[in-house]
Amino acid sequence: MARPQSPATKLNLLQAAFAVIRRQGYAGTTVDQICAEAGVSKGAFFHHFSSKEDLAVAAAQHWSEVTGDFFKQAAYHDAYDPLERVLAYVLFRKQLIQGPIAEFTCLVGTLSQEIYGTSEQIRKACWESISGHADTLVADIRTAMELYRVQEGFTAESLALHTQAVIQGAFILAKASDDPERAIESIDHLCRYLKLLFRSGKQDQII
Repeated sequence: MARPQSPATKLNLLQAAFAVIRRQGYAGTTVDQICAEAGVSKGAFFHHFSSKEDLAVAAAQHWSEVTGDFFKQAAYHDAYDPLERVLAYVLFRKQLIQGPIAEFTCLVGTLSQEIYGTSEQIRKACWESISGHADTLVADIRTAMELYRVQEGFTAESLALHTQAVIQGAFILAKASDDPERAIESIDHLCRYLKLLFRSGKQDQII
């Protein structure tokens, strides 16, 4: 008779996936390495997940939940002006660039770069995570566009996704150069771009 598995075992495996995949990529990660990181047996792994792909999908979904709660509680929401909230969000992302590259980069961004053409399930889970996070910025961007009279022929949704494109691209530069400063520079440019974009709409508003 199989022994019951603790819910903590599944959580440990998901957290192990966060660490190992960000450190060495999806293709370079094995089930054995995930189990070793989590401190569980291979049998325990297959009790919860049918395959590495199944784990990756669950990890992407869990990443959305964990990071969603983290960002929801962040102080950048406290600014009164909607544009200031968006700029504070960008600054917050910059402040998170600390420590080893694997520890500040994005799980779903890392997965997306590797599997977009080979695993539809993982790709979909990654898109839902990235686009879902972008959606949290849409209301503030839309309100800022109205307040600052920005009429540039784009949508709040597209600009929210653009912020994620820059941030994910910044992580790629950090990895390619092995230098977190490259990511910081890119996010600084994003902040400058947003200021210029909204300043063009309402010149008399201090940003």
